Amino acid sequence: MPSILVVDDEQDLRKVVEFNLKNAGFEVLGAATGAEAIRMAQAYLPDLVLLDVMLPDIQGTQVCQTLKTNPETRSIPIVMLTARGEEIDRVVGFELGVDDYIVKPFSVRELVLRVRAILKRFDKSDASDVDERIRFGGIEFDPIKHRVKIDSEEVKLTATEFKLLEVFLTNLGKVQTRESLLADVWGRDINVTPRTVDTHVKRLREKLGSYGEYVETVRGVGYRFVEEP
Repeated sequence: MPSILVVDDEQDLRKVVEFNLKNAGFEVLGAATGAEAIRMAQAYLPDLVLLDVMLPDIQGTQVCQTLKTNPETRSIPIVMLTARGEEIDRVVGFELGVDDYIVKPFSVRELVLRVRAILKRFDKSDASDVDERIRFGGIEFDPIKHRVKIDSEEVKLTATEFKLLEVFLTNLGKVQTRESLLADVWGRDINVTPRTVDTHVKRLREKLGSYGEYVETVRGVGYRFVEEP
């Protein structure tokens, strides 16, 4: 049973979300502060965190940054709950490793569907013992252990960056439009903009270091990962 950590200081809203997630078959944990969220995420390692931006002690973005820099919690998908829908807020969040946004007010039914879609995107339950690692130049991509190494040194990627790199490495030399990347990485039912793709590609290039140039920009279309290193 997938577990969800719901972090929101608005008790009434949190209870409604928790109730509906439980009815949908999830195990649910609740936290009202950023400090409590960090403690619970590290202790229970939930499958997903629903994180409010505005918390009474520390900002949700700080909570996100803390979880994404901890090796034990960095691969947990984080979905921000925010009343602010401005693009700048989304871009800052994505820079820190946020995997998706849900803007308040939202439909509880939509929230449950979005949670299911995100969990499905990052589901590793079908992993086997077969060596499915992809090696390309100095890049080693391991979908089973959810690890990426650059020249034998592990690189910390967010869950979305990991999925984005997987799409590139399994489609070498093929142009990926922003629309196709949105569908393959975020899912067709996830409401994000093409700017989201650009933000994540920029961050992925930075983390790949000198291998970032393998991700080529195809002007007016999207991106392409080189066919040969």
